[in-house]
Parts: sequence; C-alpha cells; structure tokens
Amino acid sequence: MDFLHFLLDKNNLFIVAIAVVSGAMLAWPALRKGRAGGAVSTGEAIQMVNQRQAVWVDVRPAEQFQAGHIAQARSVPAADLEKKAASLPKNKPLIVVCENGRDSTRIAARLRAQGYADATPLEGGMRAWLAAGLPITQKG
Repeated sequence: MDFLHFLLDKNNLFIVAIAVVSGAMLAWPALRKGRAGGAVSTGEAIQMVNQRQAVWVDVRPAEQFQAGHIAQARSVPAADLEKKAASLPKNKPLIVVCENGRDSTRIAARLRAQGYADATPLEGGMRAWLAAGLPITQKG
C-alpha cells in the first residue's frame, strides 16, 4: 500500500508521468518496426545479401528502374508482380525495394502470401539507399 501512496502522491505524480512517457518513447521504434512488416535498414539489407545471398527485387516502374537501381537488382514492377513473381527464387531471402518504402511493405506481404516466406521490405526504399550514399547503376 505504501507504493501506491507513493505513486499517487501529488509530488511524485510528475516523476511517474515522465517515467511513463520516456518508456513509451523508448518502445516506439520497436513497435513501429513491427508494424512496418519487418522492414530492414540499408545496412541490414546489405548484410542479408552478403551473408545469405538475398536477392534485390525492385518493384518500381521500369522507367524508374532504368534511371538508376541497386546493382544486381531484378526489375519486377508492381503492376507485373503476378506475371513475374514466378521468376524469383523461393529458397533465398528477397529484399523488396520501392521508391520510398511504402509500396514495398504491401508487396512483400503479397509475396509472402504467394509462398516467398522470406520477403522483406527495404525501409525507406531507394530514397534511403541514396540518402545513405550507397551506389546505384543504370546497367542491366
């Protein structure tokens, strides 16, 4: 009962409120990442490619892909996903890339529903890739 009186004492209520707010702020990034469909950062994506032979799947329109994309990425425009998904490997992780990270979350979920268990969106998409100063190519 002493603990309850401590918490409800008007002098300590401010301290309790700060503790609750700071705890919520610490938990927010983890909760947000969970909602984003398990999106990975650019660094995590590069590790997936290097360690687990993940495949880049660029779902932007063909014109955007040709203007610049991640080296060795496969162009699978979102509009053609049903037709071109069969060409993707089911035994390797897929990193789904769009322009800003919004479409890739939805498309990764669609790929998982089609049996690609390890389809993961790139957090922030190509904008995050470019903001990190990572290279792009216009070849192939």
